[in-house]
Amino acid sequence: MLEARTAVKKLHTYRPPLAGRTGLRLDFNESTVGCSPRVLARLRSLDSELLARYPEREPVEKEVAGFLGLEPAQVLLTNGVDEAIHLLCSTYLDPGDEALIVVPTFAMYAVFAQAEGARVVEVLAGDNFTFPERDLLEQLSGRTRLIAVANPNNPTGAAVAGDVLIRIAQAAPQAAVLVDEAYFEFHGETLIKQTRQIENLFVARTFSKAYGLAGLRIGILAGDARQLAMVRRVASPYNVNAAALAVLPEALRDQEYVGRYVAQVLSNRDRLQHELGNLGLHYWSSHANFVLARIGSAHAEFVQALRDRGILVRDRHPDPGCEGCVRLTVGADEHTETLIAALRDVAEQLGLRARPQSEVRA
Repeated sequence: MLEARTAVKKLHTYRPPLAGRTGLRLDFNESTVGCSPRVLARLRSLDSELLARYPEREPVEKEVAGFLGLEPAQVLLTNGVDEAIHLLCSTYLDPGDEALIVVPTFAMYAVFAQAEGARVVEVLAGDNFTFPERDLLEQLSGRTRLIAVANPNNPTGAAVAGDVLIRIAQAAPQAAVLVDEAYFEFHGETLIKQTRQIENLFVARTFSKAYGLAGLRIGILAGDARQLAMVRRVASPYNVNAAALAVLPEALRDQEYVGRYVAQVLSNRDRLQHELGNLGLHYWSSHANFVLARIGSAHAEFVQALRDRGILVRDRHPDPGCEGCVRLTVGADEHTETLIAALRDVAEQLGLRARPQSEVRA
């Protein structure tokens, strides 16, 4: 009888709550305004000939590399950051190898590493989700072949200084070190240029968040050219679809549109955090386009009460260290105003206990 590999049978299935996502979607950290009008215009111009051909990735990779200030050989376009993670695991992990991740974090690091038969070593974040540099370094061994760090981190919004990540890469030259910068535009700090000098450093980016292209599934994996040549060996030559490749140059050229949206998110992130403080709800200062708040035992009722008002947010209660926590995406002005008004109603409805503001921010 045909059976899946043991590693696959042991995998925890990641099932994001995609069903019934109607209303104001503040649960997946997507853009609340969508992509640039220039991207839509390019999509409408696509013809049947383009869709009948296999897509060419390399010309667009050259454009992206120029935008990033890298050589084309340093850039691989991927089917979202998910595929970038998958490719790194396929390239560098053998059964019995170890992958280090700091938890709580994005679930797919563990999923793809375990699918290769690797052992996932979880390092718990410090107090208030501070980055546990010393604890992580203590877990390094000769079997460590992958270290994945989201910066800023999802779901906490916490960021780690670049020099810390460089020290980790230098301490583990035998391991691929992935810095996932999916929320870079809302943070503004990057290690992407350091991939020129540090052979085992990889940086991932996505166009799903600030650019509003989550439905087209397109991301970037940047790294040392020699190492990325190995990663290309396990990547499909047609992994990114023709529509995504056609519109990406237009998305890059409309930085004014992206900049306006990012500016709104940064302003509204402050507004949301201030409002959470006024309501006496504990939150963590975020460097991304979302805020994590601790609601407590009423977390499920809180999520449902917002859903009843047409607003979707994400319950992060199952994540390590996130007991009773809910993540709220930050969007454009009108969407933030809608969220804040609903938060006030829900806090009153559920009788959430107010505390002094000095106790609610971390």
